[in-house]
Amino acid sequence: MTLRIGETAPDFEADTTEGHIKFHDWIGDSWAVLFSHPKDFTPICTTELGYMARIKPEFDKRNVKIIGISVDPTDRHAKWAEDIKETQGYAPNYPMIGDTDLKVAKAYGMLPAETAGSSEGRTAADNQTVRNVFVIGPDKKIKLVLVYPMTTGRNFDEVLRVIDSLQLTAKYKVATPAQWKQGDDVIIAGSLSDDDAKKVFPNGWKAPKPYIRIVPQPK
Repeated sequence: MTLRIGETAPDFEADTTEGHIKFHDWIGDSWAVLFSHPKDFTPICTTELGYMARIKPEFDKRNVKIIGISVDPTDRHAKWAEDIKETQGYAPNYPMIGDTDLKVAKAYGMLPAETAGSSEGRTAADNQTVRNVFVIGPDKKIKLVLVYPMTTGRNFDEVLRVIDSLQLTAKYKVATPAQWKQGDDVIIAGSLSDDDAKKVFPNGWKAPKPYIRIVPQPK
C-alpha cells in the first residue's frame, strides 16, 4: 500500500522510548513529523537523529511534534542514543517507536504487507525502504511524504521549510513558489477568482501573467 497526500495517516499503538502511545492521540492538536530508520546503529541515521535533536526547538516553535521509528526494540534505541550523544553532541529528545513486529512499517507502506516475521535477524538492507519522512497535520491527514535512499542523509531544514509553507497555505488562500522561504512573496491560490481575490487582497497583486498573481506573504 502506498500512502498518498490527503489520506488519513494510519493510527496505531506502539511502545516508544517515552512510553506506550496511541498515535492519533499523541498527535493531538499538533502537527507531527514521523521519520523512519531501517535499523539501529546505522551511520547515516545516527547523524540524522542527532541533527533532529539539535533543531527540535524549531519544530516546537511551529507546534510540531517529532517521533522516530526503527524496527528494532526500544531498549536498543536507548543504547543507540548513547552513541548518538557521543558522536553528534545531541541525544534524541523525542520518542522513538519500537516496531519489532513491523506493524507500523507495513501500515505506512515502507515494507510490503506480506513481509513475514519480526525485526529479529533483519538487516538494514532488508529494511532499506524504511527511510521515509511523513508530515501529518492536526486533522491527522498526510501533508507530505519524502522517501530517501540508504546513502543520502535527509535535509531536515527542508522539512522545516515545507512545514512553514504547509502551515501558511492552510491558513491563507495562497501557494508558495519554488525556493520560497519564510517572508518571501507568495502566489494567490488558483482556486480564487480575480473578483474573490480582490476581496481577500484589496491592495492588489503583481501579475507577470494572468495566472501568476504575486502578493506579499500574509501575516
